[in-house]
Amino acid sequence: MAAFAYHRDRDYENARAAAQRYLDFYPAEEDAAYAQYLLALSYYDQIDDIGRDQGLTFQALQSLRAVIEGYPDSQYAADAMVKFDLAFNHLAAKEMEIGRYYLARGHYAAAANRFRVVVEDFQTTQQTPEALYRLVEAYLALGLDAEAQTAGAILGHNYRETDWYRDAHALLTGRGLRVEATGDNWLSAIYRQVVRGEWI
Repeated sequence: MAAFAYHRDRDYENARAAAQRYLDFYPAEEDAAYAQYLLALSYYDQIDDIGRDQGLTFQALQSLRAVIEGYPDSQYAADAMVKFDLAFNHLAAKEMEIGRYYLARGHYAAAANRFRVVVEDFQTTQQTPEALYRLVEAYLALGLDAEAQTAGAILGHNYRETDWYRDAHALLTGRGLRVEATGDNWLSAIYRQVVRGEWI
């Protein structure tokens, strides 16, 4: 109840401390799942907008995972999964924000590296279609046509009905390029795995 009261009053540090004390002393009690959930919420409810440091987002993800894995049959697991997905998407959005910043200033290699992180590490988030499109933009600007074409091919395979794919298709064909996986690069490996099912 102390953890709940602190959390209700937005005293997140004391809410975390009270919840952690309960977990330390009563890890097998019926209310342990709720204590872990409150601990996770005390991080999650402090997640700032994507322009700020994401340390709390990482801590929220770890604590939400503890609810999901430690108490999968509890009434808090489903909500923890929803919040985990939202926090995960939040991290991907941060990478996208930084990537767009670099792209707008002509730092194409730095931008491509950020978009690559989204495609490789956050591919289940809603940021992935834009990340693939931005890779097409960045790689075309760098003169890396094969990488741009392959990013477009992955985008077309997974998100054909989106504006991101239509814009990528127009960019590529406007340069006389086909939307196809070509060359031997990191995106080609993803294309072979995801589209063709070639894992070796």
